[in-house]
Amino acid sequence: MERLWTKSFIFMTVGTLLLFTGFYLLLPTLPLFIKELGGDEAQVGMVTGAFMLSAVIFRPIVGVLLDRFGRRPFIIWGLILFALAMYMYDWIGGIAVLIWIRIVHGMSWAVSTTALFTAATDMIPATRRGEGMGWFGTAMTLAMAIAPLFGIWVVQHLSYSALFLSAVGLSVAALLFTFGAKIPFQPQKRTTRIELFEKSVLPVTAAVFFLTIAYGGITTFVPLLASSVKVNSGTFFLVYAVTLFLIRPIAGKLSDRHGEAFVIIPSLMITILALMVLSFSAGLFGMLTSAVLYGIGFGSAQPTLQAATIRLAHPERRGGANASLLTATDLGIGLGAIVLGWISQHTSYQVLFTVSAASVAFSLLLFIFFVKHLLKNKGLCPQNDAGLSSETN
Repeated sequence: MERLWTKSFIFMTVGTLLLFTGFYLLLPTLPLFIKELGGDEAQVGMVTGAFMLSAVIFRPIVGVLLDRFGRRPFIIWGLILFALAMYMYDWIGGIAVLIWIRIVHGMSWAVSTTALFTAATDMIPATRRGEGMGWFGTAMTLAMAIAPLFGIWVVQHLSYSALFLSAVGLSVAALLFTFGAKIPFQPQKRTTRIELFEKSVLPVTAAVFFLTIAYGGITTFVPLLASSVKVNSGTFFLVYAVTLFLIRPIAGKLSDRHGEAFVIIPSLMITILALMVLSFSAGLFGMLTSAVLYGIGFGSAQPTLQAATIRLAHPERRGGANASLLTATDLGIGLGAIVLGWISQHTSYQVLFTVSAASVAFSLLLFIFFVKHLLKNKGLCPQNDAGLSSETN
């Protein structure tokens, strides 16, 4: 069996863990920070949406450049810009300025995460792609387990300034770890036509888009729902993250053995159930039940969809394929936060999460009718990874 846990893969995974820990510090605290600045729920959605829509604009461009010039320069400059954007939060005095900072922050997120994800997929053996993406995704899971509770503690016992500086320090640490990784890369042929979106993965990215609309609702409005029912939102995200940590390696191995559809279809069904439970939650028990179900469902579906994306794409177009996938993710989260924020302001949290469940149901239909047969035509075995050299950049 080909080796997965190389030094470079470990360094890249730890760097990603540190970056996402800094990012997730804002998960339960930013909506509260916006409220403190005088914002309402619609503006909470706008601030989240500005970040994600900024990332949407830049990801396709980054994907093209990754395939032309390599991963490392974009990892370095993306993380530097990310750290600078985090530092700028400490100078915010109003919602308008915050939105502009979020646009810059979203750009840095697009550059750094697209490069990191693509570098990681380059390092994972084709025969262990589902398992490898599951473990790589676990870094983000662990970050979600640690960061929300720590972020709330920092705000309650120190200040928002300390929160933002902590995120800066984590971003710099992530940069230092990625320096130790050797990143395989084969430049794309210069005669290849520039394409900002990888058409071969369009069906799977459409399914991801509707899945992450609901995720935008989870990340943006669970803190506010939790506050309204006197529950610590950090507890929800901790339970969700622990569930993710346990389920992702299992889902990855099942995907490698039986195919992506074997994992994705039941996972999306469980995600729908989780959102319906959340829509009726009025206390701790309901929210924690939803957290477990959502961790099983979304935690299994998300990395398996990414593995499916890489299998459907040509090896020389992995940067573009990853950018397309992450663009769909950001667009779903961004538009989800904005639209669901408007729904919440004019209706209720129950309607908000019911609409989120309907969006995941549409994702399930897209996968069954448009993606499943494409994966079947590719066969169970992952495609050959010829085209990636052992050269590093």
